[in-house]
Amino acid sequence: MTRNTRALTRREFVRMGAAAALLPALHGLSQAAACAGFKIGIQSYSLRGFSVDQALEHSRALGLKYWESFRAHLPISTVPSVVEGYRRKLAKAGITLYAYGVEPFTGKEQVDRQRFEFARAMGIKVLTADPTPESFDLLDKLVEEYGVRIAIHNHGPGARYDKISDTLNAIKNHHEFIGACVDTGHYIRSNEDPVAAVEAFGKRVYSVHLKDVKTLPGGKKRFVILGEGDLDTAKLLKALRKVGFQDCLALEYEENPRNPIPDIRQCLKTLSKACTQLS
Repeated sequence: MTRNTRALTRREFVRMGAAAALLPALHGLSQAAACAGFKIGIQSYSLRGFSVDQALEHSRALGLKYWESFRAHLPISTVPSVVEGYRRKLAKAGITLYAYGVEPFTGKEQVDRQRFEFARAMGIKVLTADPTPESFDLLDKLVEEYGVRIAIHNHGPGARYDKISDTLNAIKNHHEFIGACVDTGHYIRSNEDPVAAVEAFGKRVYSVHLKDVKTLPGGKKRFVILGEGDLDTAKLLKALRKVGFQDCLALEYEENPRNPIPDIRQCLKTLSKACTQLS
């Protein structure tokens, strides 16, 4: 993720929203939303160029019913009136806030606990996270107390959890509610196999950020529309089904933040096609 959170103007949104309103009628999107029992959603960072209301409306128009929100859309708060406002927005759009992140955890109890309080108030099941090594003892306590799971996010080359083994070593000997977020694009960037990651983490895969990366001549990599890169989407879905994954499969599209909807539509078509290969 990067930190470009400027919302589009009303004029820009209306112009782009006209096309988005037609999306549910497009072949394949409803099938993707009901793909083999998976909870298909979107990481709201994909819609970071929009305000929260605009992003929710686009998600609704795309036929998506689940969100993993990032902080700029729904800033963390434990104020009851703020939480209730968020809940009303989500209900109006028909969106379930399933997960939230990616959030840092440092072992400072007051700060870390607030994130869990927010998750409980909003009904969030999973917090995707970048925890420091010092935070794990506290996280063991908090996941048990709140019943909210932690999914450690891999963020590509140079990140704390770059390789599959980094996360495996981190979660070893810790509470079963501390598991992994498999970001498929970042694992490809790190020369790791996302399918192997799913197989390695097994039932402790609690979140998936579904995106694609293409390896270019010379080894450089770039984010692309799902299906145009190195990810075998159908193989990934089969691996997730095999380990019994039941959490939010969140599409995340990193490119073109000011006009991502046509590209997201193509991603959903690819996902729909992959779903047909599961039977």
